[in-house]
Amino acid sequence: MSAIRQVSGDERLRTAFTLYPYAFDETPSPAAVEDLRGLLPYHEGNHTLIAEEDARTLATAAAFPAWQNLRGVVSPMAGIAWVATHPAARRQGHSRRLMRRLHSDMVDKGHRLATLFPFHPSFYDKLGYICLPQNPTATFTPEGLAPLLDVRLPGEVRWQNIKDGFDTYRAFQRTLLPRWHGFTYTPDYRAARVLDAANRWLVTATVGDTVAGTMTYRIDGYGGALIVDELLCADAIGRALLLRFLAQHAHQVTTITVTVAPDDFPETWASGLAVRTEAETAFPTAPPLMARLLSMEALHGAHCGPGRVAIEVVDDQLLAGRYLLDGSGGTLEVSASGTGERATLTAAGLSGLAYGVLDPLDVVARGLGEITDAAAAELRSLLPRRVPRSFGKG
Repeated sequence: MSAIRQVSGDERLRTAFTLYPYAFDETPSPAAVEDLRGLLPYHEGNHTLIAEEDARTLATAAAFPAWQNLRGVVSPMAGIAWVATHPAARRQGHSRRLMRRLHSDMVDKGHRLATLFPFHPSFYDKLGYICLPQNPTATFTPEGLAPLLDVRLPGEVRWQNIKDGFDTYRAFQRTLLPRWHGFTYTPDYRAARVLDAANRWLVTATVGDTVAGTMTYRIDGYGGALIVDELLCADAIGRALLLRFLAQHAHQVTTITVTVAPDDFPETWASGLAVRTEAETAFPTAPPLMARLLSMEALHGAHCGPGRVAIEVVDDQLLAGRYLLDGSGGTLEVSASGTGERATLTAAGLSGLAYGVLDPLDVVARGLGEITDAAAAELRSLLPRRVPRSFGKG
């Protein structure tokens, strides 16, 4: 059986990085491995594992440290990435073993949540992950926002290259982290990819001395498209200021495409705005984010409704056990199992309830648990449906 070990620094070039070009890029490319040397700084704090046999790297998986908001509680989160296997070593269990070891290592480091973009969702289903809603894009013409040009708004916008406004951009993301369920804040060494490339414009909306919104974007050519990465706004005024800035690009670009949250409604941004809102999911090219709990501690203190239910988590090396979920105090308390309505859940079923993307009946219908009607009512009150704003890729 292959041995699993952690690698770091330049050793990644001779081990994990040898698999990346084949798995994620156009091949063959003789210079690809050496070109990856430039990516080393963006892996600086990653926890990188390899499976090897006779000094040959067969598979790899990595995680970067981040923070994520789960129902009002900000917890350390592991961002799983760079999962790859040599083509001759596939379907032999290497990636599954690496993922289990990676989960265990990240829990030991204090991480309570994990997210990833799956290459094959059913593989991660069995590892306890659940799909989160895809962030849709809204596409419209700049002329559609023309009504905003005549509106007097408090505040102003500042336009600059991302390289000059990086600190402001990151500081605003930190303010959103405790406010938005599902929001992720990545480490500086990973977020620096957008800084070092310097291929984005940054617009910052401020009201007084307070930042009310930011967006990074690029223009693909005269008469082409203006593409906004993520529309991040603290309130409606911040959004209106950013949209008014976009309206000023009439006669320069033909269309504007903005990535928005699943619970945003672009058709309400301006009267008569003709907009196409869509979310494409395709594997492996456009997968939705998947997430799971690594520790029951992630639920401690979460905002919840009233309720009390005893659950048993099964078939999971990290969460298996019996617990009591109690929301009588307005925030969730998790303790050793006691009295109450009972439910049996897989890790994916519990994660779907925790992130607010599944109703208890969805859990049952998908075979992710067995829940009585009484327990379903308690869980529905404790962990009501809630849309994660899974922004903040960094």
